[in-house]
Amino acid sequence: MSEQQKNPNLDAEQVLKSETQNEAVEELLEPEAELLEEVTENDELTKALEEVAQYKEAALRAHADAQNVRRRAEQDVEKAHKFGVEKFAKSIVNVADNLERALTSAPETGESDPVRDGVELTLKDLLETLARFEVVVVDPHGEPFNPALHQAITMVPNPELEPNTVMDVVQKGYTLNGRLLRPAMVVVSSAA
Repeated sequence: MSEQQKNPNLDAEQVLKSETQNEAVEELLEPEAELLEEVTENDELTKALEEVAQYKEAALRAHADAQNVRRRAEQDVEKAHKFGVEKFAKSIVNVADNLERALTSAPETGESDPVRDGVELTLKDLLETLARFEVVVVDPHGEPFNPALHQAITMVPNPELEPNTVMDVVQKGYTLNGRLLRPAMVVVSSAA
């Protein structure tokens, strides 16, 4: 006789034991199912937070771009105000040069010459007007040569001056609000 026939309770015990094991497995799996739901919810939350971070970054970039555009526009307006008269100033400095040439070519006599006096007053008034609009004369006679402001026409050996010193100014230069409008044309000393 088999054990099952000998002990019918053994079969019932095995079924009960099997059911108990199934229940235990289900109990163990229930937290995993809850965790799976939590993980799914966490994944959705993580995705949503990543999306929020992306939108926030995009908004910050857009705000920074808008600030940069505004700042550049302000700088452009400022430059337009400062340097808007540049072409006009370049033309007017030629008038100043011509008035200076007229004065150097007119002989100085001991008596009053109304034409010479008129040219001197006109030149003085013109230079004052240029100065009001921040056009400044660059007259570097006796100064060290500066390639940012001067244009050397020639170099002449001169033992009395240090090398690279401006000996003579052929044509004065001008700056507009600190920016070079026209370089001064100069003769520079060299070592003897």
